[in-house]
Amino acid sequence: MDRYINLVIPRGSNDLVRSIQQNTKISVMGHADGICHVYVDEAADYNKAEELVVDAKMDYPAACNAMETLLINENWVTDGRAQKLVSSILSKGVKLYGGPKASTIFKIPPASTLSHEYGSLEALVEIVPNVQSAVEWISRYGSAHTEAIVTENKEVADYFITNVESACVFHNASTRFADGFRFGLGAEVGISTGRLHARGPVGVQGLLTHRWVLRSGGVHTVGQNTKGDWNYSHKPLVHYVKKVEE
Repeated sequence: MDRYINLVIPRGSNDLVRSIQQNTKISVMGHADGICHVYVDEAADYNKAEELVVDAKMDYPAACNAMETLLINENWVTDGRAQKLVSSILSKGVKLYGGPKASTIFKIPPASTLSHEYGSLEALVEIVPNVQSAVEWISRYGSAHTEAIVTENKEVADYFITNVESACVFHNASTRFADGFRFGLGAEVGISTGRLHARGPVGVQGLLTHRWVLRSGGVHTVGQNTKGDWNYSHKPLVHYVKKVEE
């Protein structure tokens, strides 16, 4: 079938996507898991953090861009903000599982795995010492889909954005914004966590490739250039867009 089909874009469960990826020679664009993180930094505003976390988890829990793991800076434990945030999430009907530190601190059930897409009103919470540890956690347990940081410290935000290698990285914005329509791409064709060539939410334009057309006013050959008859100018080209009359 790879003679006739250039690309498969599976939409469905992670089991469906993974099965297709493992059983075809055709190129597959997509993602098997949407393990999205929100990191609440020491310098985060509490009200912003609570609103963002609740939206990221509860707006549409089954979506691939919903928060699945909440990372909280350890200084929030000391001053009580972490407990306040966790209590607020629990009161809204979200079931929380704890990482090695959080399960003891908040007295919640330990998570059976630290890398899981719940797709429901469930999430993992863990305590980390700093933004560097948050980035390391995401690199180890994430799926390169979408991550967000909540902080009022621009330097910390810049570090997070620069070092997190996910398709979408947000500062003080919900992970739920990772969507082709919300990005202005039109109807979303798919979401890719790969590196080539489309990445993140993909609209129709993201599927386009280049076709190169050369028109010579006479006869041009590579041999002419080799002999020094002419040199490459390498000037910027204006993209040609064909206008379709309605």
